[in-house]
Amino acid sequence: MTPAFGGHGAVRGPVPPGEPTPWAAGITVAVLVAALTAAGVYAFGAALAQVHPLLSPAVNLVAVGGIAPTVWRWRYRPVTRWVLAGATAGVALAWIGLLFSV
Repeated sequence: MTPAFGGHGAVRGPVPPGEPTPWAAGITVAVLVAALTAAGVYAFGAALAQVHPLLSPAVNLVAVGGIAPTVWRWRYRPVTRWVLAGATAGVALAWIGLLFSV
């Protein structure tokens, strides 16, 4: 039995060029995912910081540490790489926003 994506598991390197990279659609997806992720992480982090100042960084680091292995495995898949790029940028932007506002 093989996984639903990638045949025999995670892709180990860049996919050989079979068709052109959809830059316009990919960047659009990445920007939208970044905006949604940044808004969600910022709102959740700000709410946690109101409860206790150390709660927000602790929960954020645990969440990122938990999702990092999955992101690392999926980074070369054709569709998910755009979503992951947007999510990574969104988390980074939200953390920067939290540093300056809370």
